[in-house]
Amino acid sequence: MANDKQDKTHFGYKTVESEKKEELVADVFHSVASKYDIMNDVMSFGVHRLWKRFTIESAAARPGMKILDIAGGTGDLSAKFSQIVGDSGQVILADINDSMLKVGRDKLRNQGFVSNIRYVQANAEALPFPDNQFDIITIAFGLRNVTDKDAALRSMLRVLKPGGKLLILEFSKPTNEMMRKAYDFYSFKVIPKMGSMIANDSGSYEYLSESIRMHPDQDTLKQMMDEAGFDQTDYINMTNGVVALHRGYKF
Repeated sequence: MANDKQDKTHFGYKTVESEKKEELVADVFHSVASKYDIMNDVMSFGVHRLWKRFTIESAAARPGMKILDIAGGTGDLSAKFSQIVGDSGQVILADINDSMLKVGRDKLRNQGFVSNIRYVQANAEALPFPDNQFDIITIAFGLRNVTDKDAALRSMLRVLKPGGKLLILEFSKPTNEMMRKAYDFYSFKVIPKMGSMIANDSGSYEYLSESIRMHPDQDTLKQMMDEAGFDQTDYINMTNGVVALHRGYKF
């Protein structure tokens, strides 16, 4: 029975074979990649830019640093980090989905980001980098789509340098009951309709709303980071807990 349980995972509210989830998530992001940026702005009323700005400020990156942006998608964080670390530093924009990676690469190259950004298709559960490589790792709105989150956290810890910092920006659990009810209505009644109108795809946005509800809450994710070996873990709620920024260090 234990093996059966380990072989199953959730894809939104559905229970699926663990080995199938990666493919199902890939289909979602292949579908939404071309409209990803526009949908982010519309769905969050632009507030996602403030959440990401706070994440960048919390990273406290400096010139010369090496930064890994996991699930970097269309490159919002990578673009800013590229400017901060300069020619003496490096940013790696990693994403498991080649459609998202191509959209991000084309967008950043068109904006003139060429010299210090690399693009790597990578699974967060088994990052293809040597140990102790990065000063900072970020993963923004990507961890909830990972099948084995514990393996991903261990993989991130492995490739961080001693003294390095992990930042996880992710949708979480609202701390206010009124906000929770309003958020549920918006997520399940409004967002899929937006997805249908703008991206011609309501199903993918239904999955995204469900995946948020299945993601570990703030304290559970902090505990998972502790168990993976991170030190001084904490989190900061934003927008009444709709989003949380988790932080942890490698010592």
